[in-house]
Amino acid sequence: MPDKILITFATRTGSTKGVAEFIGDTLRQLGELVDVKPMQTVTGLAEYKAVVAGSAIQAGKWLPEAIEFMKMNREELLRKPIAIFLVCMTLAMPKGEEYRPTISGWLEPVRKMVSPVSEGLFTGNLDIKRIPNWGDRQKFRLSVWFKVWKEGDHRDWNVIHVWTKNLKFTLDNY
Repeated sequence: MPDKILITFATRTGSTKGVAEFIGDTLRQLGELVDVKPMQTVTGLAEYKAVVAGSAIQAGKWLPEAIEFMKMNREELLRKPIAIFLVCMTLAMPKGEEYRPTISGWLEPVRKMVSPVSEGLFTGNLDIKRIPNWGDRQKFRLSVWFKVWKEGDHRDWNVIHVWTKNLKFTLDNY
């Protein structure tokens, strides 16, 4: 029986990769064997007892490659525990916590494909110079100027740590 956990992610600017690596490090500290890989590099799931899959959010959606990963691996993901997470800046907005129900709803397309044992909603990191599209960079600059967001790292590592510890407990009792 497989004994490793796969942490897999889709990212645009690296913020989600950082969250995935942190989840992987936390699970390792808790005694788990873990691989952390971008979704595009995962070639199979047979060697894993569980999967943790996460994506950055763009326009209220998981990234296309993340949705594609879920579609391509759906049958196998239905046979093992899966946890999902998202990383987005909406939670970093003033009163961003008020949007949590809406943000949770952005996972509905994923929920329709698999039955997650746990879901994490995490705040992101806004580093405008890392945004690949020039037009998007300008939009974010205006958003910062209008105080919609503040540039910087808004990831709450304590929240991610607690979620991961609870996830370990869930997986141990699955």
